[in-house]
Amino acid sequence: MQINYVDRVLVVGEGAREHAIAWSLADSGVRVFAVMNHPNPGILRHVKETGGSFKIAKVTEVEKVLQAAEEFSPDLVVIGPEEPLFVGVADALRDRGFLTLGAPSRAALVEMRKDVARYLQWKYKIPGRLMYGVFREVGEAYRFAKALGSVAIKPIRQAGGKGVRVVYGEVTYLDEALDSVILKSAEEIKTQMQSYNDVEAAVLVEEAVWGVEYTLQTLTDGQVTFPFPPVQDNPHAYELGTGPECGGMGTVSPLSFITREELEETAAAMEATVRAVEREFGVRYVGVLSGQMMLTARGPVVIEYYSRFGDPEALNALFLYEGDVYALFRMAAEGKLHKAVGKFKNLYTVVKAVAPVGYPLRREIGKRLWIDWDLARDCRIYFGSVVETPSGYETLGSRAVEVLAWGSTPEEAYAKSERCASAVKGEVFYRRDIGSPQYLQKMRQKAETVRGVYMWRRQRGLDKVRLVWEPGRGVSYVE
Repeated sequence: MQINYVDRVLVVGEGAREHAIAWSLADSGVRVFAVMNHPNPGILRHVKETGGSFKIAKVTEVEKVLQAAEEFSPDLVVIGPEEPLFVGVADALRDRGFLTLGAPSRAALVEMRKDVARYLQWKYKIPGRLMYGVFREVGEAYRFAKALGSVAIKPIRQAGGKGVRVVYGEVTYLDEALDSVILKSAEEIKTQMQSYNDVEAAVLVEEAVWGVEYTLQTLTDGQVTFPFPPVQDNPHAYELGTGPECGGMGTVSPLSFITREELEETAAAMEATVRAVEREFGVRYVGVLSGQMMLTARGPVVIEYYSRFGDPEALNALFLYEGDVYALFRMAAEGKLHKAVGKFKNLYTVVKAVAPVGYPLRREIGKRLWIDWDLARDCRIYFGSVVETPSGYETLGSRAVEVLAWGSTPEEAYAKSERCASAVKGEVFYRRDIGSPQYLQKMRQKAETVRGVYMWRRQRGLDKVRLVWEPGRGVSYVE
């Protein structure tokens, strides 16, 4: 069937997430245009096939993106990454009259500033909040961390998923070693923050929790939230969730180990956050709001927010949506999301990120890779941090490609993902465990453990009030 590409959509960004967005929009029958930091081979294909055009420019330079929009005259602009949102690209586009799907900069603070997100949660009593403190002095951060016991120490600014340290303080004979870790972590994070000129050099310390992580991605027009199926990301670089954290090495969706009631509770937290943003900042949240969650012994808690689709979580969500993605995006941008129908494919999906050897500790440029397209014939391959060359593809230092596989059962999706990920050849690696039967069984067991605890606590009313001791302040009760 001949597709008549009429409406024009400008995609801002150049990663695998933006490739997935461009792919979905092309399937919707629109002309795809793009502004990218580097030429993503997959996005370029959709631009060419649909009769669009592109520009190579820094996507955080507001005037460059505006110039591209003025030239391409899109019917809709979709912003993929977070940094353009932080600097106000969505605001500038709306001010020029362009219909835009992307959080306003004041709304995007819920991702950019972890301290702002925690403040909003407590002020507006958003479900799933954690005890926290913000400190400019390392010594103060240390004393607060010691009082809490087990803590997560974070930069107050979003830093591309880097910089988070978790210290569990239950093992008393390691007190001296843990003290050293806490102090060193706080010092390193404060130093890391000095590389940003849009936030103060401060450290956020919050209570550490244990359980099963998952992400709920939602579209919102400021009034209605539209949730996609939950996704589980795997931020650690190596097998079995070990090694340094990175941008994410793979995902699975949907999740059989998270109940409908837990998802409803999570969705309620996202809705409350959208309302809190408008009340606090006087701006309507139009775009994507994602909650990186953890199912814990106190139920679902918010680890942090994203003001955009996750990468690679977006791949699962957009593939599973059984509808016109362009129409859905327009409804969100136009304030008509109440018309959207949440219908999704009855399939299981697994995504494997394939990265150059050494990632994320060494982000080497110029590693060669190639793809056996016959072996990957029934999967989708999304390009990330690569450029195309006459002899194949060359890496740019981060995750090179992301492979999405699907099946009618989790086992079928996993087996296909393994075959298709192996089709990416060269000095690369990927995690074989993600989506495996053993992996899923481990997640089910962990979810059942924490679920039993939080349900027991709730049945006895023990989740309503918490007893907290702080240095110099004594004991207090917190609702």
